[in-house]
Amino acid sequence: MPRFAALDVGSNAMRLRIIEADAPPLERKPPSRLGDSVAVSIAPSTFREVTSLRAPVRLGTEVFVTGRLAAASIAQACSALREFREAMDLAKVDAYRATATSAVREASNRATLVERARREAGIELEVIEGIEEARLIQLAVVRRLGLKDRRALLVDVGGGSTELTYLDRGRNAFAMSLPIGTVRLLETYLKGAKTVDRARQRLLFEGVERALAEAVPQLLKVPFELVVGTGGSMDTLSDLCPLKGGHAGFPRAVDMTASRALLTKLFALTAEERRDAFGLRPDRADTLVPAASIFVRVAELFRTTAIVAPGVGLKEGILEELVDKYFDRWDTESETRTVIDACLRLGRRYGFDEAHGELVASFALSLFDDTAGVHGLGERDRLLLHAAAVLHDIGDFVRYDGHHKHSYYVIQHSDIMGLTPVERGLVANVARYHRKSPPDIAHPNFRDLDKDARAKVRSLAAILRIADALDREHLGKVKSVKAELDSGKRKLVLRLAGEEDRELEEWTVRAKSELLRDVFDLEITIPESRTSVRPPALPKSPE
Repeated sequence: MPRFAALDVGSNAMRLRIIEADAPPLERKPPSRLGDSVAVSIAPSTFREVTSLRAPVRLGTEVFVTGRLAAASIAQACSALREFREAMDLAKVDAYRATATSAVREASNRATLVERARREAGIELEVIEGIEEARLIQLAVVRRLGLKDRRALLVDVGGGSTELTYLDRGRNAFAMSLPIGTVRLLETYLKGAKTVDRARQRLLFEGVERALAEAVPQLLKVPFELVVGTGGSMDTLSDLCPLKGGHAGFPRAVDMTASRALLTKLFALTAEERRDAFGLRPDRADTLVPAASIFVRVAELFRTTAIVAPGVGLKEGILEELVDKYFDRWDTESETRTVIDACLRLGRRYGFDEAHGELVASFALSLFDDTAGVHGLGERDRLLLHAAAVLHDIGDFVRYDGHHKHSYYVIQHSDIMGLTPVERGLVANVARYHRKSPPDIAHPNFRDLDKDARAKVRSLAAILRIADALDREHLGKVKSVKAELDSGKRKLVLRLAGEEDRELEEWTVRAKSELLRDVFDLEITIPESRTSVRPPALPKSPE
């Protein structure tokens, strides 16, 4: 039976979990209406615990104050990673993923830890963004609880950040990573304090309130039936303040009235007294106070008396994904939907022309599929093109003039769930080059990409330019496009369906075809074209 490992290099501690698992079974549900297809989903994997290790290395202590990882902390982390590597080798792990979250993400010298992890422990450490952390936790929670017919708010409280995710019947509808975590609050408001007096309580509550303020107005607009909490502190609260009988049909939940009373007691005790009174680990005895403060305030804001505690988190999300991909059961359609849903939410925030974006995306995907024989790109590249096509005009929010450049900036600096930072940079560049001058090594955004990424941007931007031209006026005159390769004559024949009056669209296709001609050595032709005049070469626009 294959074995898998998840490593979580967090702000408060480092953790390793090794499991063995069988292929997750497929769940088939009958169609809800005649003619619908049978719905297929993947059930939670059955994990058998092999090894679980925890190293109390608190990386966030220095980072949240100085912005850097201390040399001693890096050495401790590498020592723990070597121990984790030995455990993985002993267990003969088939696949693993090692992630670092808030503390390492914010450290200016994070590259030092990543390099030493590779050199000293043989571990490829991936520094992930808060939105990726939220995605993996969401995966673990949905697999554990189901939630296919529920609306739920997920609250994950870590050492350096808190991830808020709104799920509408199992699908992500909102996600935000906030710079508020147990170690960060501890270092900011409670450092040096043995007990928490009223003045520090006020500071702590105000800090929590201020951090939550960015997300709360949006979440108050959406309905949800339950709040789900994750993270080590939530697991501790579920032991100390369990709700008898569970909540909303789930057996494990935290009684928030009892949690408020517990927090009052914790304020009056030193960390040592909390440890002895409640049987806590030393590194939980101090962080439980800020963690409970966050959960209590969330409960107050959203008027809930209980928070469901599924007992899963980042590690379990990593393992679910590893197992699915190992057994070739990963739901790529769901992954694509997650990314495109995130793009649509981003576009709506900036008031984009959604109909145009989706129509251009349909053209782009059709052209991508029909030209597979010449571009040689894969499914993941297809998804990046899809995202860039949806968002290519988002820069209009700033100003129409130069909106392609504004689109680049907005995409590059936004969270898009399901995309890595590198992939988001590719999407931003493809959108950047949907019009005006082609990709140029003189442009910093293009020059900073590696050789392979630059080639992808040129190929995908060439396709996007043609797709965008087919809806030049945003009127949907062209309904569909079918491309046929004539390799012998080096031609790409576009067969269009739609309204008769589309001369401007056809003219624009020719005007924007230069990049495609350069990249693929293909000349575009449109049979029965209503435009017989070849457009003049477009002048190079100043940058």
